[in-house]
Amino acid sequence: MASIEKRVRDGQTSWRAHYRTPAGAQRNKTFARKVDAQRFLAGVENAKVVGTYVDPALAQGTVGHWAQRWLDGQTHLKPTMRSRYAGILSRHVGPRWDRVKLANVSHGDVQAWVTELTRAHSPATVHKIHRVLSLVLDLAVKDGRLARNVAVGVNLPRTAKHEHPYLTHDQVDDLATAAGYPSDVSKFSSLDTRANETYRLVVLFLAYTGVRFGEMATLRVARLDLRRNRAVIAESVTPVQGQGLVWGTPKTHQRREVPIPRFLTTELAVHVAGKAPDDLVFAGIRNGQPLRVSTFRTSFGAAARSIGVPDLYPHLLRHTAASLAIASGADVKVVQQMLGHSSATMTLDTYGHLFEDRLNEVGERRIAPGRRRGTVGICCPVLPQRCPRPNVRQMQKRPLPAFPLVRAAILCCTPDRIRTGATALRGRRARPLHNGGLQVLLRGATELNSSRGRSVTPNPRPGAKTLLGY
Repeated sequence: MASIEKRVRDGQTSWRAHYRTPAGAQRNKTFARKVDAQRFLAGVENAKVVGTYVDPALAQGTVGHWAQRWLDGQTHLKPTMRSRYAGILSRHVGPRWDRVKLANVSHGDVQAWVTELTRAHSPATVHKIHRVLSLVLDLAVKDGRLARNVAVGVNLPRTAKHEHPYLTHDQVDDLATAAGYPSDVSKFSSLDTRANETYRLVVLFLAYTGVRFGEMATLRVARLDLRRNRAVIAESVTPVQGQGLVWGTPKTHQRREVPIPRFLTTELAVHVAGKAPDDLVFAGIRNGQPLRVSTFRTSFGAAARSIGVPDLYPHLLRHTAASLAIASGADVKVVQQMLGHSSATMTLDTYGHLFEDRLNEVGERRIAPGRRRGTVGICCPVLPQRCPRPNVRQMQKRPLPAFPLVRAAILCCTPDRIRTGATALRGRRARPLHNGGLQVLLRGATELNSSRGRSVTPNPRPGAKTLLGY
């Protein structure tokens, strides 16, 4: 039970509030005025009832200590992502927040820190750094050490969307040739590196399948289905600082198949001839180990500069693969499976603008319903429009059944040709027919069907007998 104790020392009066946490621990806090102590206890009791109470003693830990606990709990992340988070904590978050207590982190301090980062880093980098700090504080909120995450709602710099480079078929072929057979070879390079057919096939495979470099480096001969023009992506390898090459599953932890163009299937069949099923399709030149992206980028960068795209690197070939697939008629789900995206939404957010070019194609393929069926029906406009008088001669030339003719007469041959078909068919008292139009239609239907050996015996609903005249 909360209580307030009055204390007098050296002529100074103070008020000490006593209360217990939801865990049963005793806590005290001193105030100069009694009303402040009463308001404090009221807030504590209300927070305990609502379930938002945070023990101030738990927020005395430092951000650095809590950030390390957060990083140790990220066991579900791939080694590459975990290493990236560790680098952000040591280089950016640690120098500013390591010794600051959780309770002393304010929204204004975080905003000032983000503003300072914006002056030295790109907007995308600032977003990543801020996200790591926000994740650390989120865990503190879930653990009951903070009432709210003060990093939420911070104004971040806007990230500019850069236009992805999309290569054409000719550019891909030139890039592959330049990577495998460079025209300007250093005199210090060994003979086995001056011409490398593997590098040419690597460029073609990346540009037409859209797989990631680590997924391509671990592709084995047994996972190539050259008869079906398919490659099974089930593994990935990534170099991690301090750990070397780390093997694991693809980024989305899902096995998938990607299509291979027929011309590339023929070249791959020659390339893997004589290899064992467990051998790598694209192995290193000398040791047979997975091809490292750092080694490959040397030749790839020189080839990219030779075709006039100096800022190109291997991962950007995924964008080329997506654009070429969409241009060939692939839909969103096919592109998603090729690239290994977690959802079609991600594919649309990245390559949605490439599908806009097919709007004219969709419009040109649309056909009016009447033209698709090859028949034309009798259509009576809705009130208050007037129906045209039916042409019996034209109707005799078309294969129309008897009952639509009777219904057309009911709908169209009323005074002033105003639609009253609903009234007639329901058996209510209908208006007199106009100039015997119904008899003309019935006579025309009888002659038309008699010539075909069919009888016309209308079967109207009860109540419409007076209207039809028999």
